[in-house]
Amino acid sequence: MEQVELPPTAQPVIRTIAMPADTNPAGDIFGGWLMSQMDLAAGNLAALNARGRAATIAVDGMRFHRPVKVGDEVSLYAELTQQGRTSMHIHVTAWRRGREQETCEKVTCATFVFVALDEAARPRPIHP
Repeated sequence: MEQVELPPTAQPVIRTIAMPADTNPAGDIFGGWLMSQMDLAAGNLAALNARGRAATIAVDGMRFHRPVKVGDEVSLYAELTQQGRTSMHIHVTAWRRGREQETCEKVTCATFVFVALDEAARPRPIHP
């Protein structure tokens, strides 16, 4: 029996609708669009945690499990998993729900690495 994974109980950082302009030549939602939405979600948490500007420096372990279709509601959940002196690791999961469905399914996940930046765009310490 296949184990069913449930979405996080926390509120999503971003909830959006996949639109026709976001499709690839096959008619599915372009992976780059989904990755950019995930980066926005991670960046929102990074800026809040750093109390200022932060930049993406890496994305680890992205794998697409299921396609997203036009009209799907996409929910993005972000969680701070590790923090260093200037850097943060933020794990983001993306879930889709078909327009006329009640259930959702996990689409992808990845860990985004951010660095807090000062006014001159140099790494700066993250204050507790």
